Amino acid sequence: MTKVTVTAQSIFYLCPTKTEYMEILGYISALLIGLSLGLTGSGGSILTVPILVYLIGLNPVLATSYSLFVVGVTSAVGGVRFFRQGLVSFKTVLTFGLPSLLTIYFTRLYVVPALPQTFFEVHTLVVTKEVFLMVLFSLLMVMASLSMIRSGFFLSWQGFSSRRLSLLLTFLEAVFVGLVSGLVGAGGGFLIIPALVLLLRLDMKMAVGTSLVLIASNSLIGFLGDLGHYPINWAFLLSFSSLAVLGIFVGAGIAHKVDSQRLKKNFGWFVLAMGLFIILKEFFL
Repeated sequence: MTKVTVTAQSIFYLCPTKTEYMEILGYISALLIGLSLGLTGSGGSILTVPILVYLIGLNPVLATSYSLFVVGVTSAVGGVRFFRQGLVSFKTVLTFGLPSLLTIYFTRLYVVPALPQTFFEVHTLVVTKEVFLMVLFSLLMVMASLSMIRSGFFLSWQGFSSRRLSLLLTFLEAVFVGLVSGLVGAGGGFLIIPALVLLLRLDMKMAVGTSLVLIASNSLIGFLGDLGHYPINWAFLLSFSSLAVLGIFVGAGIAHKVDSQRLKKNFGWFVLAMGLFIILKEFFL
């Protein structure tokens, strides 16, 4: 019989390090991304970049690229559910999608790589490319949290009477969504849905389903613009995305048992706290 000697040093090497614990927590959080999407139909993808940066330990620029893939895959799965129910307007996908697709692709292909490594310095404060992207993302989180905390926060206007004006504003909104999504790697659903409801006058359920298709296509096209710019760890990216997709199915399976509106509001407060934390961490901590 082989004798196994257990020493204090061997036990130390068997114990997970702090970094490994953070990575484990990051993988668990991938499930929560999908769980939120499955339960409330939105919100989970806004946490993808912070999870990849603060738990997995990725560089913020690379995290925005990985986030586009994760958001694209999870949104595509959610979009299929709405498509089967006939709640996707493909005419709107073309109207809104083409400008946003082109914008997000060229943003990832040319704008993000061209951003200066250091934006400015004030005494000891140095705003680098990574800090700029994280702060921009945190501001997006704050806006998204408000849309979850106060239902209809971005839907308080009346519809536009002029169709020509509506189409112009739709085009500008699509370009803006493509630019923001390309910079920070988020889906931008809280920006897309108001545009679809107010400007194109879609029913809310149809707007949500159409939004998921737009987010999926935007995100995946934006990710294609990154290929060749950054090294892609496909094994990690596919496993992380698979956990997020699994979370969607779990969330959808238990959605009828929970108050989704109350859950969405509480999740909004959590996203708000996370957004404010990122601002404090990048500038003061």
